[in-house]
Amino acid sequence: MTAHPKDALVLFMPSGRRGRFPVGTPVLDAARSLGVYIESVCGGRGICGRCQIQVAEGQFPKHGITSSNDHLSAFSDTEARYVTKRGALQPERRLSCQALVLGDLVVDVPQDVQINRQLVRKRAETRAIERDPATRLCYVELDEPDMHKPLGDADRLLAALAGEWRLDAPRIDFRLLPKVQKVLRAGEWKVTAAVHDDGRGPQVVALWPGLHNVACGLAVDIGSTTIACHLTSILSGRVLASAGAPNPQIRFGEDLMSRVSYVMMNPDGREALTKTVREAIAVLIAKVAAEADIEADDIVEAVFVGNPIMHHLFLGIDPTELGGAPFALAISGALDFPATELGLPVNPGARIYTLPCIAGHVGADAAAATLAEGPQKSDEITLLVDVGTNAEIVLGNRDRLLAASSPTGPAFEGAEISSGQRAAPGAIERVRIDPATLEPKVKVIGDDTWSDEPDFARVVEDLGVTGICGSGIIEVIGEMYLAGIIDEDGVIDGALAARSDRIVQHGRTWSYVLWKADPARGTRELRILQTDVRAIQLAKAALYAGVRLLMDKIGIETVDRIKLAGAFGNYIDPKYAMVIGLVPDCALDKVSGVGNAAGTGARMALLNRGYRREIEALVRRIEKIETALEPRFQEHFVAAMAFPNKVHAFPNLAAAVPLPARKSDGGDGTEGGRRRRGRIRRTVE
Repeated sequence: MTAHPKDALVLFMPSGRRGRFPVGTPVLDAARSLGVYIESVCGGRGICGRCQIQVAEGQFPKHGITSSNDHLSAFSDTEARYVTKRGALQPERRLSCQALVLGDLVVDVPQDVQINRQLVRKRAETRAIERDPATRLCYVELDEPDMHKPLGDADRLLAALAGEWRLDAPRIDFRLLPKVQKVLRAGEWKVTAAVHDDGRGPQVVALWPGLHNVACGLAVDIGSTTIACHLTSILSGRVLASAGAPNPQIRFGEDLMSRVSYVMMNPDGREALTKTVREAIAVLIAKVAAEADIEADDIVEAVFVGNPIMHHLFLGIDPTELGGAPFALAISGALDFPATELGLPVNPGARIYTLPCIAGHVGADAAAATLAEGPQKSDEITLLVDVGTNAEIVLGNRDRLLAASSPTGPAFEGAEISSGQRAAPGAIERVRIDPATLEPKVKVIGDDTWSDEPDFARVVEDLGVTGICGSGIIEVIGEMYLAGIIDEDGVIDGALAARSDRIVQHGRTWSYVLWKADPARGTRELRILQTDVRAIQLAKAALYAGVRLLMDKIGIETVDRIKLAGAFGNYIDPKYAMVIGLVPDCALDKVSGVGNAAGTGARMALLNRGYRREIEALVRRIEKIETALEPRFQEHFVAAMAFPNKVHAFPNLAAAVPLPARKSDGGDGTEGGRRRRGRIRRTVE
């Protein structure tokens, strides 16, 4: 389709795909032409309701878009009939098969109407956590009131708690005073109290008549892309239910700075982003409560972690100051406050704890991951990286810890890649390329069958081949480099078109056909374009440069261990992470994914007050490095644009994987890897 000057620019979220379309194009047609998956089982007749979309209104300066509901055609008769018959179209939503493009748009594809939804891979990691929770249940039996002992019912309750549970001067929430007498009488003077004590003395925050033996807490990791919620029994420490969902703030911007820009450009921007994320969390809370068959009233504690911008927006704080130097946080320390402040569907007396943020772009999620993985307790120099739209990096050991962040952008999660998509069934997640024939084989999410196996036709019928998710993008770029399709500078070799029909010209550059279209099975062609390779180079170079800056500060050339955290980090094959130069050289058996470490750290803080004090003290000791202000960042960034790196050698990788000859030395990448070791100095605090 040829774009004309008056064509409208349409950006779809959360995929990040965009294109220009003539005025009058149905939104559903625009989505399909870009490979954006929107369900429609009725053939665009406005009957099924699966194709719902929502316009994100406001200015989006990163994309040069001013988006408005006025840029869609008026509500149609077909949509009105759908509402009359089904009554299921939420305010501000439209049917994309009926809504026509009239101007520039940012279109959000809601997840709640999609059957084939994005997978949220932030599961709760199995770990035994010693319990010493801030909130616990205390059962007491009281004597009935006595005219000769005119002590108030609440006073007698507090006295019983102090005597039987050895609580020091317990207090009671003011809001419970009107309910005390009714609860005591309903329980025939037997009562269970939830008592919260996080260092400021015991406080009764909830009451139940009789014996109540259910008390739960939430550990919530608010990522810029996904939100993960784990419901845990405070009594046993067991995870009762977990749920996840894409962060709906994506419609305001796929990366953090885009969301800050939205807040700056739109008067009600902060309120909109705060409302959106709190509503999404409320839905997840209801979901895990229903799955565990508990009441919302049984949730008496919640711990939240997130990067600084997610942290601020969740708390209702304007993140504008985080958009530029000196990247000042409104609050960096840990917080403990009543859940009623946020209006979440939990017990009215529930308490919320947020872990401290480390720095302006290294948040409570990085603090939680550090707590969970414990580099500060080891002699080994450990690199802990949470790979996401904003990579958070912690490096060091028991002697010294440094932290930084690098703006990698959304490329690793499928956005801004021509055939990229979020992780979902049917997305390519594993790739191998035969270096002799350049023929690929792939695996898709949802099945363990390779595409060169006879049974893969069934996989295509069941799941399709819909796009390439983050781990697949890492692997295909790595395999293209190992097969010689791209050189160390990332240039696709067009001369290989003589050998393989997989190498196809694309404008003035070349592309690699990873998956050939199969109209009979409804699959489209998936190519890796030169621009896709460049997007990955920019993202991985930003992360690697941040890591090297920390290594420079400590004075080392290699690390002992690498831990890749987060949902994406857990699914990256360590070999390919190193092949493309995402992380520095290390023994491959010392590189591992550690899953949702931030979620694990949140659960640790939920179940044990000691871990709260530990991370609060540790954060004060971590040295914060602002990569944007470091003069060597650009030097490291430029070197890291090469595969795996223009300057730094990868001897451990070269010993395990045959690497193409480097242009600079003609060797295998094993030279120049001398290591400076010894105990690293602790800085004076």
